[in-house]
Amino acid sequence: MADALLVVSFGGPEGQDDVIPFLQNVLRGRQVPAERVEEVASHYRRFGGVSPINSQVRALIAALRDELAASHIDLPVYWGNRNWHPFLSDTIQQMAVDGRQRALAFITSPYSYSGRRQYLDDVEAARVKVGDRAPVVEELPVFYNHPGFVEANADNLRAALAAAGAGAAVAFTAHSIPTAMEESAEYVAQVTETARLVARQAGLANWCLVYQSRSGPPTQPWLEPDIGEHLQALAHNGVAKVVVAPIGFISDHMEVIYDLDVQAREMAEGLGLTFVRAATVGTAPAFVRMIRQLIETAQDG
Repeated sequence: MADALLVVSFGGPEGQDDVIPFLQNVLRGRQVPAERVEEVASHYRRFGGVSPINSQVRALIAALRDELAASHIDLPVYWGNRNWHPFLSDTIQQMAVDGRQRALAFITSPYSYSGRRQYLDDVEAARVKVGDRAPVVEELPVFYNHPGFVEANADNLRAALAAAGAGAAVAFTAHSIPTAMEESAEYVAQVTETARLVARQAGLANWCLVYQSRSGPPTQPWLEPDIGEHLQALAHNGVAKVVVAPIGFISDHMEVIYDLDVQAREMAEGLGLTFVRAATVGTAPAFVRMIRQLIETAQDG
């Protein structure tokens, strides 16, 4: 029986002075040209050096604590990030001080691919750093096809469609990854299934799945089509409106507020397309309820 919940997130800077140290953490062990680092830093600086992800995780934890209390589940909630404060090692150290012995980990990624595995590797590295007193950490399952995740995304899609008006095309987006990654086929299958389930619940017959936030050298194949190429194709085919639904994210990472809300929107408007972005699931009641249900299933097991 678990005696704690650990919310594991990516982390993000919360001021201009945090941006470069944060990116150094993200890029540790990788040879990235300085000009590319500065380019990415400029995305954060555009928003005052603040990523929305930490504040959104705080809101999710607050909503989750209320949900657990309402269901009489006495499980303290801890929070650890991979790349910025609160760091996983500090959080797991605090859990050890508090006497926690077994934690369930909610990883803020809906899909099974290397990004999620990196979260687990960082959890294990933090446990090793803390030593013998560190709690055992067991991950909750992926949730790409869970009814709560689907319901929250479908509600957000319906709201965006209402805002766009009749005749809008729908593009679901997820983070692109290199096609050479061994789990790329599984990732595509899971993202496609999320899109299919959300579209069905929203009563949508026509939609496309596209990818965003590609990085890496141009010679390396990544999942396509890219959102930019898709927007160009829509305009070429006479489409006037597009709703973009970022089902690959549970909250507004920089990849959402910059890559979609700035870059994709500017491209769409330049092509004469009306652009509406659906909200991420955030603290939607159905999504928070889903996390509680995953916890209950794990505890019963």
